[in-house]
Amino acid sequence: QFKAGTILQDAGASLQIELGTGKRTKVKQSSVMLRFTAPGPAELMSRAAAAAEAIDLDFLWECAPQEEFDFQQLAVEYFGEGVSTDQCAALLIRLHGAPVYFYRKGKGRYRPAQPETLKAALAAIERKRRQEAEIATMADELVAGRLPAAIAARVGDLLAQSDRQSLEYRALDLACQRTGQSAERLLLAVGALAGPRDLHRLRFLRMHFPAGTGFPAAASAFDVPPLDLLPDAGVSVFSIDDESTTEIDDGFSVQWLPTGMVRVGIHIAAPALAIVPDSRLDAIARERMTTVYSPGEKFTMLPDAVVSAFSLDVGGERPAVSLYVDVEPQTMRIVQQFSSVDRIRVVANLRHGELERFDDEALFEAGYPDDNLPFAREFQFLWQLTRALSAERDRVRGRPELQGRSDFSFVIDGDTVDIRRRRRDAPIDRIVAEMAILANSRWGGMLADHGIAGIYRSQSWGKVKMSTVAGEHQGLGVPQYAWSTSPLRRYVDLVNQTQLIAMIEGRAPAYTANDTSLFAILSAFDARYASVNEYQQTMERYWCLRWLGQQASLRLEASAVRDETVRLTEAPLYLRVSGAPPLAPGQRLLVDVLDWDELDLTVQARAAQLLTDPDNPSSVGSEVLVSDLDGLSADSAPLGGPADPLLKTGTD
Repeated sequence: QFKAGTILQDAGASLQIELGTGKRTKVKQSSVMLRFTAPGPAELMSRAAAAAEAIDLDFLWECAPQEEFDFQQLAVEYFGEGVSTDQCAALLIRLHGAPVYFYRKGKGRYRPAQPETLKAALAAIERKRRQEAEIATMADELVAGRLPAAIAARVGDLLAQSDRQSLEYRALDLACQRTGQSAERLLLAVGALAGPRDLHRLRFLRMHFPAGTGFPAAASAFDVPPLDLLPDAGVSVFSIDDESTTEIDDGFSVQWLPTGMVRVGIHIAAPALAIVPDSRLDAIARERMTTVYSPGEKFTMLPDAVVSAFSLDVGGERPAVSLYVDVEPQTMRIVQQFSSVDRIRVVANLRHGELERFDDEALFEAGYPDDNLPFAREFQFLWQLTRALSAERDRVRGRPELQGRSDFSFVIDGDTVDIRRRRRDAPIDRIVAEMAILANSRWGGMLADHGIAGIYRSQSWGKVKMSTVAGEHQGLGVPQYAWSTSPLRRYVDLVNQTQLIAMIEGRAPAYTANDTSLFAILSAFDARYASVNEYQQTMERYWCLRWLGQQASLRLEASAVRDETVRLTEAPLYLRVSGAPPLAPGQRLLVDVLDWDELDLTVQARAAQLLTDPDNPSSVGSEVLVSDLDGLSADSAPLGGPADPLLKTGTD
């Protein structure tokens, strides 16, 4: 920037200058470009600025010497011998303000750009000008409530913020600044998305499935090993799953042996027999890492062809990796165990819906003598074994496992949702969970004992981590725990199954203890699993808010979790209330839901009435006065609520 002023004192190397504004400053002699006596500083700058705008840059560039030159030299050639001070200053301003045409080479010295370089630079400037005009046009459209076609075509990228330098992102950002709205709300306002559900879903898919959720055609090419090469297990296997489950990983069998022992079999689908490490199919599973579940939809880790070939569906034979434990029925002590890669026949796929009525523990233990319960004798023994194993884990853990938790399932029909509540501590659920713990713990121990690498989950002082080294899981009360029972749905289980099969068959494992790829798998799985869980919790919270809109009354029952956080009784929705007296965990109360936002996933609510005194559960509810609450931000409360230890022990 050039300035003009009056010299007050000349000290040789520096000058004391008074600017036109009256400000006095010290200037080095080397910074002085031009000395003059008239006109005044302010008038000179005004004249020079006006004259500079009139100088044609293209003509000036053609007139300039091809080599380096001084601005006063060019001023004489451009204006003539009688060049004035303001003309000389105008030329200096014009030269200095056009770095595309003239390169700065020092004090008052310049060199013209080469023709090819100038042409390319001018083209770039024109391109940038057109881009800025396009950005402004798109921003104007958005502000006016219209959706530009270019924005509509890149909604997923914009939500994921994958390219912040794109014209579309810059236009959206400019429109957000002008309207004061977030990008999400602005896109919804102009119709880029049908609603908040599509926004939550599209953001996740764009980040984790940029090429789409489908599988390449080559993914269906795999070889199922001939079943006649596998030993026949000779057992009747049944599975227990939710009604919507299509990837049936696990099944159970019970045999009463002539020796008086009872042999319990835990049979796991064996896709590792066909998925070779570093194969195309393995790469697909490794990229996805896990099946993604959210209310109303899921994206499987493996192609449908693989799932149907290995899922433990009823009818026909299936390959399996099986853990057999021989149990002494009087003491429920496991006296021996062995594992086998065998073929099994699944005789029943039982669903939770048909087993829900069998939740009476006393009758369950008696075996339901009226024979209404399928596999009543098997379930009776498995329940006794479950109680014994659970008691042993409680002893190791030093405390009993919390009971009384609920599980919720979401049935989606268009934009409506039906949330169904089910006990998690029902005998059927506890059997499935305990058998999974047994298999994952025993197989983890076998891998460690044989010196074969695996991926373990351990817990110490409340901190859960994954590692390639076996470690105690204090929360479950087992010496080690390696996910192995869901190989159709989790890549870690698939890796561990690959190692287990090698151990059982007595051959070299695919992964060694110091295998860098094993550490890479562990790290990638941790990151992907956390992101998938966050998405599942986001969608569950969204559908809980949709469920609120379907209720005839918004005064709902809840129970205290901790501090001011409560959870609704009929839906897994956590929210914060204030103004109520201190709430003990488990305290039942009624809350009035005032408002909610399906985009931010926030809820406003207030406590209305205490239903029970935690020290006197039979007491009559009491009214309390409370104030309205501020909106609960998505970051200030857990989307899925506090960690559920039982949830982490199940097969899913």
